[in-house]
Amino acid sequence: VGFQKILTLTYVDKLIDDVHKEFRDKYRNEFQQKGTLGLLNGTFDFKDDFMRLLRDAEESSKVRAPTVMKTFEQSLKSQKTVKCMIETRGEKPKEKVKNKKNKGSKKEGTEAVAAPGKASAGDKQPSAAGDREELTKDEILQKNREEFFKRHMKAGEKSSKSPKPEAQKEKGKKPRVWDLGNSNAKVLDYSNSATNGSAEACPVEEFDPDTVRKSRVTPGRLYDLEYESDDEAEEEKVIQNPSKPSAKKGGLGGMFGMLKGLVGSKSLTREDMDPVLEKMKDHLIAKNVAAEIAVQLCESVAKKLEGKVMGTFTTVTSTVKQALQEALVQILQPQRRVDVLRDVMDAQRHRRPYVVTFCGVNGVGKSTNLAKISFWLIENGFSVLIAACDTFRAGAVEQLRTHTRRLNALHPPESHGGRTMVQLYEKGYGKDAAGIAMEAISYARNQGFDVVLVDTAGRMQDNAPLMTALAKLIAVNAPDLVLFVGEALVGNEAVDQLVKFNKALADHSMAQTPRLIDGIVLTKFDTIDDKVGAAISMTYITSKPIVFVGTGQTYCDLRSLNAKAVVAALMKA
Repeated sequence: VGFQKILTLTYVDKLIDDVHKEFRDKYRNEFQQKGTLGLLNGTFDFKDDFMRLLRDAEESSKVRAPTVMKTFEQSLKSQKTVKCMIETRGEKPKEKVKNKKNKGSKKEGTEAVAAPGKASAGDKQPSAAGDREELTKDEILQKNREEFFKRHMKAGEKSSKSPKPEAQKEKGKKPRVWDLGNSNAKVLDYSNSATNGSAEACPVEEFDPDTVRKSRVTPGRLYDLEYESDDEAEEEKVIQNPSKPSAKKGGLGGMFGMLKGLVGSKSLTREDMDPVLEKMKDHLIAKNVAAEIAVQLCESVAKKLEGKVMGTFTTVTSTVKQALQEALVQILQPQRRVDVLRDVMDAQRHRRPYVVTFCGVNGVGKSTNLAKISFWLIENGFSVLIAACDTFRAGAVEQLRTHTRRLNALHPPESHGGRTMVQLYEKGYGKDAAGIAMEAISYARNQGFDVVLVDTAGRMQDNAPLMTALAKLIAVNAPDLVLFVGEALVGNEAVDQLVKFNKALADHSMAQTPRLIDGIVLTKFDTIDDKVGAAISMTYITSKPIVFVGTGQTYCDLRSLNAKAVVAALMKA
């Protein structure tokens, strides 16, 4: 650096970089083979290369000659006269040429025409300035007013002359075209009174099975839920306890106190953890964990850590956060794990169908996720019978009929030895759901179906008559698996729904050991980003696993829960 400052050599930095790159590229193989000892003991013939690089650097510095400043005579300022610098009060500055629109497309002819115009304007200006000096102040004001009004009148005329009217835009809303949908909207119009709602008269929409096949990677495989989390350790702020009095101590005592807190001789107290736990509780509530459950989680973590000796060089925040993460993973991994494929094969050996009942509140996606699970079971080689037991909602049977037709298009009987892989069992609307489910199970047993998926009507947890009907359906038919379908968008409502569903099933069951919810299907998981608290709330209340997670609108958008991915999303700041 000193050498560069003394001689003001501009090429020293470039020379050093070039030497470094040349030396590295030339002896790279020797470094890799011989290692550090070879570097110390070896000899390198680099003199010729160095001199060549030095000559190149010197030549490059000579090429760029230093810029010479202009003299005053060469500048534009020297060409201005004193008269043009004097500004008279009320005089407007020279107007710029207004033809800015055609900057890039000016032709030589237009430039030639513009040149004499500028010259004539330049000739007129001095005389105008001279006339302006001879006028009185009142005359100057009057003239300025006239110019002002003229200018505004011209602007008004320009604005009144509207450009040529463009082609009018088409009024009305254009229909949205979905990627995986049908572009022909006529097949979706069921308003023709001639059909009278009959299934035979309704037009059959065209469906391209390739759209779903393209999105499949491994047929029949249920992938884990993925979440990309930042593994970089964030700097944690040590939260000091505000309740303790801040007594002034000497510098030596403060240093020893700090070291004592770091080396792990201090045991955690409730006062130390309260500020951290309060922040953790607010964080969980912001992530859609029910408030009651967030409080219970923080209480259990506090009881677990109270009196525990902190590790070396660890903070209260990191200790509490680690304990909370372990508790959340433990909650999401219940003791009983539901393995649907294993249970279906076990039912096959006993020559009976495996029955799954779906229940939940309105609009959470029971029928849609039932179709996804049907597709997954068919991909694994099991035949499915769908029982349309939602005899209340208008269009429920038609929705399942459409799903059945599409699933049969994806897995036609020709691909399975003439065997129909999915079929719909329906008896229309207004019938008893429990009776339809019983008939469907009997039909599946006679026809040799492997799985029966029972779709029920959505109902609010406070509706006692509908909850009684659901309890009757489950008690009469005794399904192998009762799945509660809940959406990931709910917060505190998840607790109320699950508690009242379980309570209704227990109260209205005639058996000594009532049948409750066995597992959870979490839907609309792709709409919540990292607010995954509903998964914690549901599993904490029921102690039942989340069997399936819905992540989209196609048949392939079905995942199994990955506890670590959910906890990573939950703890993300």
